[in-house]
Amino acid sequence: MKAARWHKARDIRIEDIPEPTVGPGQVKIKVAWTGICGSDLHEYVAGPIFVPVGTPHPISQDVAPIVLGHEFSGEVTAIGEGVTRVKPGDRVVVEPILSCGHCDACNHGKYNLCDQLGFHGLSGGGGGFSSYTVVKERMVHRMPEGLSFEQGALVEPAAVALHAVRLSTLKAGGTAAVFGAGPIGLLLVEALRAAGAAAIHVVEISPERAAKARELGATTTINPLEQDPVARIRELTPGGVDVAFEVTGVSKVLQQCVDSTRYEGETIVVSIWEGEAALHPNAVVLKERTLKGTIAYRDVFPAVMDLMTRGFFQADRLVTKRIGLEDIVAEGFETLVKEKQQVKILVKPVGE
Repeated sequence: MKAARWHKARDIRIEDIPEPTVGPGQVKIKVAWTGICGSDLHEYVAGPIFVPVGTPHPISQDVAPIVLGHEFSGEVTAIGEGVTRVKPGDRVVVEPILSCGHCDACNHGKYNLCDQLGFHGLSGGGGGFSSYTVVKERMVHRMPEGLSFEQGALVEPAAVALHAVRLSTLKAGGTAAVFGAGPIGLLLVEALRAAGAAAIHVVEISPERAAKARELGATTTINPLEQDPVARIRELTPGGVDVAFEVTGVSKVLQQCVDSTRYEGETIVVSIWEGEAALHPNAVVLKERTLKGTIAYRDVFPAVMDLMTRGFFQADRLVTKRIGLEDIVAEGFETLVKEKQQVKILVKPVGE
């Protein structure tokens, strides 16, 4: 079968690889749609970050080149011995976290904080940029009736956003700022709206993405090239917002996020970073603010799909391009590098 495999930064190749076979406790999935994630883009531009190079990942036991793609939906085609939660023909999404199951975090149910954390489609194990993939039964969630496969491909990134909001201290009627209106930033706007935020201020350079943020429920959008985002947020919300979400991975933005919050405010860092960031600690100390990181998600996929059935995170508002696997580099990764108006690009397997 054809698959998109990461060899090194700026080197993703469409190659023929063996079709995977199902083993005990495993589920084989015929991939329907797979989204290109910001993490995939980081690997393409500046990786390796999560991709194992030189040394195999401790859970997947794979090493580059590996098949990319972790935001995907599909149909179960076969199940291994002992699988009881799904059957062939079921429409499913995959929660792609690889965790050891026995470290301290895993023992406390916080599998996304595993000491050996990895992702199916980033850390080996197969991936969604292929016709078929095999995963463990615990990673599979049945899709509700009425949810399309395109919609299913958005469950994973929407879970990142919903988990970040759940992890924050935001309460119904609270105020928030979102710095960066890429795919996760836009999904955060919807998650904040679902959580009952009274005001959502979005900081974004791209006029197209800013317009999309307003369409999805942002109260205000601010172009940081035209005005000071911190001053503008404090003008709109005296004292600052309750919670700011950093979704850019740009060094100077981290300080802006902290400065935009009120006393005892909170900044949630959602981005995966390619380098270091500078932050003056007094900005946190003198106002007793909190800085918190978040990675991926846990125990949230069913809630995301329930919100989708109620009209949140809709594919027709977020998917800006659909391509075939053979065009994934030129029309996918390179397009995302060059065209900041793109939100979510979905990829269809070869021959499907």
